[in-house]
Amino acid sequence: MKTNKNFSLILGILFIFSINTGVGQNRKLAQTGFKFLNVATDARFGAMGEAVTAVESYSTAMMFNPAGMANMDGLADISFGQTKWIADINYTHGTAAFKPFSGEYGIIGASFSYVDYGTLIRTTSGGGDIGYQELGTFKPYAMSFGVSYAIALSDKFKVGGTVRYAKQNLGEDHLIGFADSGRTEVRKSYAENNYAYDFGIMYKIGYKSLQMGMSVKNFAQEIEFVSESFQLPLTFRIGLSMDVLDLLEGFKKEDHSFLVSVDAVHHRDYPEQIAFGGEYTFMNMFSARFGYATPTDEKGITLGFGVQQELASYRVKLDYAYCDFGVFDAVHRITVNFTLPNYNF
Repeated sequence: MKTNKNFSLILGILFIFSINTGVGQNRKLAQTGFKFLNVATDARFGAMGEAVTAVESYSTAMMFNPAGMANMDGLADISFGQTKWIADINYTHGTAAFKPFSGEYGIIGASFSYVDYGTLIRTTSGGGDIGYQELGTFKPYAMSFGVSYAIALSDKFKVGGTVRYAKQNLGEDHLIGFADSGRTEVRKSYAENNYAYDFGIMYKIGYKSLQMGMSVKNFAQEIEFVSESFQLPLTFRIGLSMDVLDLLEGFKKEDHSFLVSVDAVHHRDYPEQIAFGGEYTFMNMFSARFGYATPTDEKGITLGFGVQQELASYRVKLDYAYCDFGVFDAVHRITVNFTLPNYNF
């Protein structure tokens, strides 16, 4: 009874929050910054079309719905990987989670991501016939670092949260002028930072493996950049997941599973989406995945696979994801994951 009351309370809070963030209201689109915080980096979740709000995982869950790591079955879990994004943008990311005291007090974790936008040529006005002058090169970048916590309050109800520091550095502006005193040069840095907060819950409904999840990602204050203010890409999600082979007889979970998930997604800066994902796993060794979200402009179907193996009681996983991106080059993600077994202290 107490769990049901807590669940109803959190549902109410999230519902009120979704109204206040603009669900169903007219609002400006494409008005947010720090867009790198919205890019899915984990290969498993990327291959499932990011429809993973109600999907349990290990340390990588803190990048989507931190409640998803509450039932982590090892002492510690570590993952790292890279995403080759469009326009030659590269993401490097990593997560780590630790379960002290056999998880009695929950799971703690940390995550990071670094975005390399490549090397660009710095220019300023002037320079004779061509109208500009080259001033060398610069490397804009973005990064984030987060600390997460998740706990299972009962065998059905899990909660989690993340505090994240984010920074984006777009380089410096060089203004060169000439006065009676000679050449003058003014430099101005275009770097901003902010804190963002994620919240999430998961709830086993009670029918076989059917599970519901809800999350709020990138809740933060506005940032003033030059003379304009913008908000972070706040996202509200609600989703369902289930191993559909539970509906059939004769299948053992350790031999076969077919996880199906669906998310309804409300973004602050573009229209609502529905995302679908699926993952078939054979003998807990090989997984094949697919996903799709609609409506989108260029992003198409996502595909991927994963392999895992037990090595001296350690679990090692390798995941890959492919995403068609229309007129842009395809997006590729790869993630390596290590899970350490439980030890008795």
